[in-house]
Amino acid sequence: MIEVRQLTKRYGAKAAVDNLSFTVKPGRVTGFLGANGAGKSTTMRAILGLDRPSSGQALVNGKPYAAMRNPVHHVGALLDAGAVHGGRSAFNHLLCLATSNGIGGARVTRVLEQVGLAGVARKRVAGFSLGMKQRLGIAATLLGDPGVLMFDEPVNGLDPEGIRWIREFMRDLAAEGRTVLVSSHLMSEMALTADHVVIIGRGKLITEASMAELAERHQRGVLVRSPQAEALSAALVAAGAAATAAPDGSLSVTGMEAAAIGELAFARGVVLHEITPRTASLEEAYMELTDDTVEYRATRINARGETERSAA
Repeated sequence: MIEVRQLTKRYGAKAAVDNLSFTVKPGRVTGFLGANGAGKSTTMRAILGLDRPSSGQALVNGKPYAAMRNPVHHVGALLDAGAVHGGRSAFNHLLCLATSNGIGGARVTRVLEQVGLAGVARKRVAGFSLGMKQRLGIAATLLGDPGVLMFDEPVNGLDPEGIRWIREFMRDLAAEGRTVLVSSHLMSEMALTADHVVIIGRGKLITEASMAELAERHQRGVLVRSPQAEALSAALVAAGAAATAAPDGSLSVTGMEAAAIGELAFARGVVLHEITPRTASLEEAYMELTDDTVEYRATRINARGETERSAA
């Protein structure tokens, strides 16, 4: 388990991480989300002992990373896929890491097979694409067969097959009971991968919730289709709900749950063709939650020639 307790990291007068607390539990994929400059990478570096906190703690299985013996057997982390000596082969790069941690060459061969690089094991890393380097970095995290894994933007440079592979791979790791923390800006991918999310902004916790809890908090009403839409709409309004008709004849209903709408329709003898609760996507929920914390915004000109602001 990863525990971040009132973590603060200052660089001069600026707090990159500000009194941040959250927990990453085993058996699930936790998405670590936030805008550029939110403090995600600094937090991950603090967990790994690469940045010393100004105050607070970051613990892995109850201990600071620096206090662990043979930490590679407990924690695997990929923060920068490009941090590799280009003159070494993929096999020799991993062998150096393995040997320094008392791990044999057989394990190197095994993890290269796991990430799909067995065929280029003797090739120099300098000739690798970014996606191949990502796979090599993931292989490095697996060397010690750790129970805790941390990935910072692991799908950068991967093709669609590679993205699907890493998604399934992380979910498989969590299913084995491991703790998986993954930082990403790809909301659509996190929606398919994460079971739980931690969202931060300007170094502070915005929310920590399961995907189900997040969806429940950001409901968009209920979509209803009926050949008796007018009668249903009148009944809903009389019951205190709001019903807005769409051009396609459907109703967007707020102020009443789907079950109650179904019961009302049944009581009034109204036929229903569809009743679907609508929730915000992860991206929509994220944008709502982080709107006030975005530091870097681009300027764009709309079709009317007016200046608009958008998140970077």
